[in-house]
Amino acid sequence: MLQKKPITPKPSWLKVRAPSGENYTRIKEMMSDLKLATVCQEARCPNIGECWSGGTATIMIMGEVCTRGCRFCNVKTGNPKGVLDQFEPEKVAYSLSQMNLEYVVITTVDRDDLPDQGAEHFVRTVTTIKKLSPNLIIEILAGDFRGDQALVNQLTDAKPDVYAHNIETVERLTPKVRDPRAGYRQSLRVLEMVKERDPSRYTKSSIMLGLGETDEEILQTLKDLRAVGCDVVTFGQYLQPTPRHLKVVDYVTPEKFQEWQTIAEGMGFLYVASGPLVRSSYRAGEFFMKGIINKERAQLNMNLITTF
Repeated sequence: MLQKKPITPKPSWLKVRAPSGENYTRIKEMMSDLKLATVCQEARCPNIGECWSGGTATIMIMGEVCTRGCRFCNVKTGNPKGVLDQFEPEKVAYSLSQMNLEYVVITTVDRDDLPDQGAEHFVRTVTTIKKLSPNLIIEILAGDFRGDQALVNQLTDAKPDVYAHNIETVERLTPKVRDPRAGYRQSLRVLEMVKERDPSRYTKSSIMLGLGETDEEILQTLKDLRAVGCDVVTFGQYLQPTPRHLKVVDYVTPEKFQEWQTIAEGMGFLYVASGPLVRSSYRAGEFFMKGIINKERAQLNMNLITTF
């Protein structure tokens, strides 16, 4: 009789306190009242308490059903059949204007069922938020739009402060980890397109560790990201959300994450967030970017005053 391999327990460094705090509770109630979907909740992010308490949130638009089936992701997958709330951009923008937020990440499920994969809807959401909350820093975490440059250009032209698209894993593991419609080279190309269209946009990507990647493969991924001008990179531990998802191959130690942070910083990334509980939308990184972007805005305003 075959014996089952014992399940390796999560190490102590992956344990987090239950979220709490006045700001966390207020944002949670407001998200519920306004019926806003957040990837913080959908993806069971371990940092939800830290981010919401600190005045940052990640809003997920275009529904809760993704047309893709990546084997690491806990977001529902299926066919939304073209259903889209046409008033969502206004609803989201108004809701955010009522919150005490300084930095928001707008992300979306993939919508391969729509002719433009939701690009116009995404653009309208960003531009409407800018009108109602001009001081709010906006980061978008977008899909690959199947590599369609015209669609990537549309979203770049909306001028989000940060344009993020996640590479997710190393090239060898991409077919196993991500949906077949996604691709390692395609994701690199998307980040490159953003810089080609507008070199002043900050670009960002994220790598999950613990899926069986080698050090050499991680290093090559970092080189590939820098080659397309990626400004910010984050590293986090992959955690299996349900039994039907990919299993964790290994738990990477905090010391190893620190090593990758040092290596990435030495390669010229503007900012690196690296740790077992770090996710692509992570408050520490947002705090850093907020400082840079606010400084740029202040300088721009000063230049305008000087001009007049």
